[in-house]
Amino acid sequence: MDSAVQDSRSAAASQDAAALAELIARSERAVVFTGAGISVPSGIPDFRSAGTGIWEDVDPMKVAHIDAWRRDPDTFWTFYGDRFASLVDKRPNRAHEVVAELERRGAIRGVITQNIDRLHRVAGTRNLLEIHGSIEHSVCRQCGGRTEIDRVVELLRDSDGAPECPACVYPLKPDVVLFGEMLPARTMAAAEQLALEADLMICIGSSLLVHPAAGLPGLTLDAGGELAIVTASDTPLDDRAVVKLTGDVVAELDAVLQALPAR
Repeated sequence: MDSAVQDSRSAAASQDAAALAELIARSERAVVFTGAGISVPSGIPDFRSAGTGIWEDVDPMKVAHIDAWRRDPDTFWTFYGDRFASLVDKRPNRAHEVVAELERRGAIRGVITQNIDRLHRVAGTRNLLEIHGSIEHSVCRQCGGRTEIDRVVELLRDSDGAPECPACVYPLKPDVVLFGEMLPARTMAAAEQLALEADLMICIGSSLLVHPAAGLPGLTLDAGGELAIVTASDTPLDDRAVVKLTGDVVAELDAVLQALPAR
């Protein structure tokens, strides 16, 4: 790439980061909304990227649908067991840390995430709404018991099939929203309220295609708030965003934090 073109792009990126920092600084009720893209630097592939997406070689309706778990928990867990094992040791990246720092400074009111990887919580985010659930626990639909992820992984290692509830030996289900399930009503209601009250929603690493979660930014816009997007991919709301950052998510958020005036 020609150095002049590269310098021009870097300058534009810096301006966009500064513009987002200014939006955050003047906002009073900013909220962050995140998708799979924020966790890619932690070594977790997103869902739909060509060549690397989780759904690249499998049909999610066959392996991650509630009916698949009901019909054959053992086969269901042959897919989800690998997913759990791949996530259990992942750590937050700098993008998660920046979001947690924004909350610590009082620059944002909280985080709504589509992710189930629990990395926002590990990074220190306190007001966190995990609208698709979390891998932190698996649940028993027979007795209501909850089993922590470390124990679930141990059970998977010791069995060729579904991990079973330690109390009643009933197949466990991940405490995440599978295809065919409704989002948790109380969590979604809290997310909708946060979106309606926000004067700025910052969408990070989300394609804004998966509904009903993808409807949350529209609530902010319809209530008179502003929208900022930090993601490399196109989204249906790009033309309604005040600013869009398309570079590496860690570099972009670090630049925003550095440009943000101290509160």
